[in-house]
Amino acid sequence: MRLVRLLLLFAGFLLLAALLYQIPAVNSRLAWRLDFARTGLRLFLDPPGNLPTAAPQVAAATATPLLAATPTPVDSIPTAIPPTPTPLPASVQLPAPAWEQQGPNNCGPATLALYLRTFGWEGSQYDISDIIKPESADRNVNVEELAYWARNYTGWLNTQYRVGGNLETLKRFIAGGLPIMIEEGTYLEETYWPDDDHWSGHYLLLTGYDDDAQTFTAQDTFLGPDRRVTYARLLEGWEQFNYVYIFLYLPGQEAAVVEILGPDWDADANRQRALEASQAATQADPENAFAWFNLGSNLVYFERYGEAAEAYDQARALGLPQRMLRYQFGPFHAYFQTNRLDDLFAIVDYALQITPNSEEANLWQGWGYYRLGDNNRAIEAFRRAYWANIYSFDAQYALDFMGASP
Repeated sequence: MRLVRLLLLFAGFLLLAALLYQIPAVNSRLAWRLDFARTGLRLFLDPPGNLPTAAPQVAAATATPLLAATPTPVDSIPTAIPPTPTPLPASVQLPAPAWEQQGPNNCGPATLALYLRTFGWEGSQYDISDIIKPESADRNVNVEELAYWARNYTGWLNTQYRVGGNLETLKRFIAGGLPIMIEEGTYLEETYWPDDDHWSGHYLLLTGYDDDAQTFTAQDTFLGPDRRVTYARLLEGWEQFNYVYIFLYLPGQEAAVVEILGPDWDADANRQRALEASQAATQADPENAFAWFNLGSNLVYFERYGEAAEAYDQARALGLPQRMLRYQFGPFHAYFQTNRLDDLFAIVDYALQITPNSEEANLWQGWGYYRLGDNNRAIEAFRRAYWANIYSFDAQYALDFMGASP
């Protein structure tokens, strides 16, 4: 009888815990902790190791794109953006927005929320994340998703992003009265699996600079407000995300933004310049894996998939961070479009080992199965992508394409 009472008590405790877990306030506090605990245990038992290198290729002809692409010449070394008529001030500090600590995996929405507050917006990071990452365990919000939200929910502002930026670009925005948002690589303090390299992606809002101190003032939703980041440190982390930057502005400020960007106002011209810069970087330092990765990503933009795949091969051979494919997905495009399915599945499986709920990795796993003719497994993967983010247009498109429901 005592055993029966203990079992009933235990069952009652589990039922009560399950009911309490359904309360939103409790769920929001516990869900991410449970997810991190599960992740840590899973990867402790099955460490991911290093990102796999490319499979040997029979010949360069295997890298022929499956989709037609217009060749883009790469025949010049990039030049700096033309100087403004007057020199930039040596130091500028813009008013910092009210700071907000990011929620779990929420640096993108939280940083965008800070940016919007500089324009008088009164919302919070969760107004953003509830739409573009409804699951707190979703570990990545990419630049395209942030731009989508801003364009659709703050229509009184214009939102753009470019790649291939430099220090001068950032300072010109700030000197023009506009904060600027970047994505960079950083390092975590926590260890989640044996031989964890600790690398991760992160967003910063830059609100000031000081040439004498060689620092930017950064609003960091994880470490705190008004952080001083050296030019050298920022460039190191920024390179790992193709020097991408997001900028918001009022319609009346567009002429000033066009002047700040110069030729980079045109998105294709900007990408061409970034392509040239990344190619120059691989020539200057052939051992720089991030330069090769950026070259691949810029080639993907122009649908030059064969060349992109070869650039990604080189980046993988040199060694990339373990979480790289949680944030950037160009290799999935390149290997799929060149029908290099062994490589596609190798990196997709690796990405899913680290981040099983990655909507992007699940999506490309599905397209790989579709290319193999395995429609059932393709639909299963597309459904996993959909339930990782029910607002994912790409996952919904994939299911519609297959004539399947979520």
